[in-house]
Amino acid sequence: MIRKVLVIRFSSIGDMVLTSPVLRCLKRQWGVELHYLTKSAFRSVMEANPYVDQLHTIDKDVKEIIPALRAARFDLVVDLHRNLRSAKVRRALARPSVAFPKLNLEKWLLVRFGLQRLPGVHIVDRYMSPLRKLGLAYDGAGLDYFIPPGEELDPFSMIEAARKPYIAFAIGAAHGTKRLPAAQLEAVCRGIAQPVLLLGGPGDRETGELVARNAGGHVYNLCGVLSLHQSASVIRQAEVVITHDTGLMHIAAAFRKPIVSVWGNTVPGFGMSPFYPDGMDLNTTMEVLGLSCRPCSKIGYERCPKGHFRCMTEQDVVDIAQKAQYHGLTGPLGS
Repeated sequence: MIRKVLVIRFSSIGDMVLTSPVLRCLKRQWGVELHYLTKSAFRSVMEANPYVDQLHTIDKDVKEIIPALRAARFDLVVDLHRNLRSAKVRRALARPSVAFPKLNLEKWLLVRFGLQRLPGVHIVDRYMSPLRKLGLAYDGAGLDYFIPPGEELDPFSMIEAARKPYIAFAIGAAHGTKRLPAAQLEAVCRGIAQPVLLLGGPGDRETGELVARNAGGHVYNLCGVLSLHQSASVIRQAEVVITHDTGLMHIAAAFRKPIVSVWGNTVPGFGMSPFYPDGMDLNTTMEVLGLSCRPCSKIGYERCPKGHFRCMTEQDVVDIAQKAQYHGLTGPLGS
């Protein structure tokens, strides 16, 4: 009988949020004692998740945590990262384990030769697939993200706008080829009438300042001043979220927000588009179709390897703004 389970996912924000249905289903259906192993830098993503009984973290090497994990005597190890590091953990623990199909070959064929051999299912379904064989069923309830009470905030205490529905715009991403250039960001913001709150990390602060300065007084730069949970709180209370292919996109989907997702070098066909509960789809995908160079990477680059960056510079910024405002008129108000 499976009573104690270790789930492994070392990074990053979005990938970890996408594991949340597995955690919920394991806890609710099997009632297991659930442990989660990740990197210290990403601990906050899971720290408030009520389905996780114990978090384990590493800084650099899995050797740091192997003795404690061995002592736990897990009945099952669920590898949702499937790299050399997670394989090292599985070998060291020598416990029954399963791993999800990563499909690296299929991704490589798509990137290198434009051959689509991916199965057309979301990564959440691939995370669930090895556990289905053991009797676990996906419950159809979408993603989860939990904000500690002390991290909730009132966005209007930080901006000068009147208290009215706003659009959250997640302008950051880990790689430059996933981000709209500043000129496109400004154009999108200028096309929106209601307040726009820019979200991103410290590295996006300068770009956010530039966009807010040039796009109009209705745009507010919150990049680099909020914690991850505080950014999630802003998203939770937003009317609509515009976002690149990044972790905040998946947090927005966890809160069932209408999303306008903007895709550059990556494609939804990788299986990591916004994931909603069964029967719900509030995402509008914005991408430049017909580019032979796209996708150029399953992750991204700091600069376009071709030099033209058409996947972002040719985005229809007017349409992005209109789609966001349409969602605001027709979609559910932020809760």
